[in-house]
Amino acid sequence: MDTSGISRKMLPTDLIRFKQQGNLITVLTAWDSLSAAIVEEAGADVVLVGDSLGMVVLGHATTLPVTLEQILHHTQAVERGFNSPVKSQPLVVCDLPFLSYQCGEDKAVAAAGSLLKNSSAAAVKIEGAEPEILAVIERLVRMGIPVMGHLGLTPQSVHRLGYRLQAKDKPSQMKLISQAIELEKAGCFGIVLEHIPGEVASQLRHQLKVPVIGIGAGEDCDGQVRVTADLLGLSSKQPPFSPPLIPGRQLCIDALQSWIKQQHLQAKNPTKEASEQKPDY
Repeated sequence: MDTSGISRKMLPTDLIRFKQQGNLITVLTAWDSLSAAIVEEAGADVVLVGDSLGMVVLGHATTLPVTLEQILHHTQAVERGFNSPVKSQPLVVCDLPFLSYQCGEDKAVAAAGSLLKNSSAAAVKIEGAEPEILAVIERLVRMGIPVMGHLGLTPQSVHRLGYRLQAKDKPSQMKLISQAIELEKAGCFGIVLEHIPGEVASQLRHQLKVPVIGIGAGEDCDGQVRVTADLLGLSSKQPPFSPPLIPGRQLCIDALQSWIKQQHLQAKNPTKEASEQKPDY
């Protein structure tokens, strides 16, 4: 039987093939069924259920309060928002939230395993490349759990790094490059580089076999990831490396204000037909 035309669900390792073929990888975040349906229809290759939902959806000042249960809850909602057949859906990657992997390999395996077991997620994303983190990544990969790395501005380290450009001097750039190489050796199928100089990301793109996914890391990357709310202009504070494509927040406010004003006008000047209209119940 000829199976050449049969598609299958995307695997994390397919992103490496994308890199080899020179295909740009697009990654967008989603946090519920509505945002998932939008980014899926837009054509994103990867949907990231990031702990950024803590700030975008839950109103926290940082990503630190996000729990594993909340990540699972929102991932399941994202899964329900997809409309295409399973084999055609984007790859779903989940952030492992703060303290779900920093406390040892066993806890990390249990956390990541529960996400993959109870949702459509096919991989997890982990921040950092300290020796303890590398050991966790190696263990997860051995257990069959695909891992995406994350270096540069790592939001879970906000109290140490802030939300500033990272790897600005030569020593810190050399350290980041060394860490990226270690992440590849540990088994990561891709690495997110956030808010670092573009020349560093470009160097790693050509040095690593796994794809480099940039966010505020220049254009010479194998792919780009963005917080969907930022691109749509829905965030109250926009990061400098992610300008909005549309003024979505103001468009929504204007549209809703127009509707509210219309309702008030109708209440003050009801038409004869409206006053005579009986309720349906």
